[in-house]
Amino acid sequence: MAQKTSKVHSRKGARDVGAFDFPAGDVAQYQALQRIGIGFREHALLDMVEAHGFDASDMAPVPLPGVTVPTIPGLVQFLQAWLPGFVRVLTAPRMIDDLIGIQTVGAWEDEEIVQGIIEGLGTAVPYTDHGNVPLGSWNVNYERRTVLRFESGLEVGRLEEMRSARIRVSTSAEKRTSAAEALEILRNRIGFFGYNAGTNRTYGFLNEPNLSAYISLPATGTGGNTEWSTKTYLQITGDLRLMLSGLRVSSKGRINPQKDRITIALPTGAVDFLGVTSDFGNSVQDWLTKTYPNVRIESAPELDGANGGESVVYIYAENLRDGASDGGDVWAQLVPTKFMALGVEKRVKTYVEDFANATAGVLLKRPFAVARYTGV
Repeated sequence: MAQKTSKVHSRKGARDVGAFDFPAGDVAQYQALQRIGIGFREHALLDMVEAHGFDASDMAPVPLPGVTVPTIPGLVQFLQAWLPGFVRVLTAPRMIDDLIGIQTVGAWEDEEIVQGIIEGLGTAVPYTDHGNVPLGSWNVNYERRTVLRFESGLEVGRLEEMRSARIRVSTSAEKRTSAAEALEILRNRIGFFGYNAGTNRTYGFLNEPNLSAYISLPATGTGGNTEWSTKTYLQITGDLRLMLSGLRVSSKGRINPQKDRITIALPTGAVDFLGVTSDFGNSVQDWLTKTYPNVRIESAPELDGANGGESVVYIYAENLRDGASDGGDVWAQLVPTKFMALGVEKRVKTYVEDFANATAGVLLKRPFAVARYTGV
């Protein structure tokens, strides 16, 4: 009796096996899948329909565990809406230039900046035909300020530059901006606080050695306080009148608040109290502008809590017409170099840039033209 041979429905060699394409139009021919080993019996299909799309059932067999990490089909990267641009993180405003200006003087490599101070000497005596002639003379001193140099740079790699470009950011431009800003932040800080590098003479707006002592404001506010936050319109205008009058008196009339340009530097926590109004609706600022038109108001966060936790006010003439050959400035911020590119180093995979500045801090040239008040 001949041996019965099983029927081979299909045959594919190893090189011919691939993904099986079963278009939707061929669904009616599902029974042909049996030729490649995929079979659906009619009663099984009916059970699937009655099971409402393979819903789970306590009676159903336990499904085989998957081999991938459980997740959801809606991936978050396909469900994001991106706002345009980038929000830039800000730093505190740098106000030293607004308070006293900036003088570009000297060179980056200088060691010191020197200001000469000259004083006339002589005394007049009653005239006599045969008496000695009283001789006039002069004396000179020199005020020195030390130049300090600082640097800040950047390094950019090839891969870093290409990848940052994918998010529309120029990493070299951002780093260059950051380096320049770091130099400006330090220059501003030295402009207010100076810099102690040992034996140097580099001072700031708040610790210049020629400054006079602080004067306490009158304690006329609520509860005997000096702060403007506790004072009325009349009390704040009274404080301002006291400051301006004191500047006139201490300068022996050399400073005329009605004619000379004067700056009042306020802490940021007090400047808004210039908006306090009187019973007639006019503000402190209105009164100041009308009474002293040459007075300007500036503010700086460094003045908040500058005197042992108490906020301070500086009032000073900006420039005096005293016939001196230096130009008559009261303050001078001495900056030989505000920003300088030192050079670029090209490497195989990266390049380095370095930048520098130089500052000698602040010089108070006419101490009598400045008054400081505390407790505002």
